[in-house]
Amino acid sequence: MKNTQQFDYLVEKASHLIEALPYVRQFYGKTIVIKCGGAAMTDSEETHSMLQDIALLYFCGIRPVIVHGGGSEISDMCQRLNLKVDFFNGQRVTDLQTLEVVQMVLSGKINKGIVSKLNQFGIKAVGVSGHDGNFLQADKFSSELGYVGKVSHIDTALMYTLLDNAFIPVIAPLGTDKMGQTYNINADFAASAIASSLNAEKLIIMSDVHGLYADIHDPASKITTLSSETARDLLQKKQISGGMIPKLEACLEAVEKNVGAAHIINGKLTHSVLLEMLTDQGVGTMIRR
Repeated sequence: MKNTQQFDYLVEKASHLIEALPYVRQFYGKTIVIKCGGAAMTDSEETHSMLQDIALLYFCGIRPVIVHGGGSEISDMCQRLNLKVDFFNGQRVTDLQTLEVVQMVLSGKINKGIVSKLNQFGIKAVGVSGHDGNFLQADKFSSELGYVGKVSHIDTALMYTLLDNAFIPVIAPLGTDKMGQTYNINADFAASAIASSLNAEKLIIMSDVHGLYADIHDPASKITTLSSETARDLLQKKQISGGMIPKLEACLEAVEKNVGAAHIINGKLTHSVLLEMLTDQGVGTMIRR
């Protein structure tokens, strides 16, 4: 009886692997852009599972690109330095002092931490920011946000050089304008622009919830798939609020500019990337044009 139960368990595991087969075949050789938060450099179980997911995709012949934020880590450092922390429409207000903190935390701490952890899986990961090769060019987003930029141009040469040589780019979302001024770029929008410029198959944005909800107070109202038209309607009716606004706007920009699909998933759910990409049901919200 024990052997029978053991074999049944193993057969069930094999069936899960087979479920992934059509998706591995579909995405083989394709580029996907994954946006994660700064928590990706921590030693949590969620972080380990996310990096395992990326490693598995990489070794299945899929080409991941990682764009990371660092919101909570930047806020923590600002508070330690007695700097004011303000947000406007879900985006960080960035003065010159805050910009210095942003550069230090994103490029110096989080970026290299993620690269180091990925390399432990036998992956060739390379950390870059928009300064490198001047690949991420930006203009000022608005006067209310200070030194926050919006992507004006992406030079894809550096990205393709890394991807074509089996490296995973890990990108800190900092950009510069024509005068060399550095800007803090919202990581969701940076990931969206990078995904579009690379004609990525997917953009995956990690969040702390399981996707979008018709009613945020009703767990049963989670939206599994929606069109860009419906998504814009949700924004116009102000049914989306806070930090989810730039995430959904970033997804919309991506699917309207060559990206096959955009997904919002819960980064706290173990193996959420694999569950969203390689299973029939998925675990988040998928936005298509």
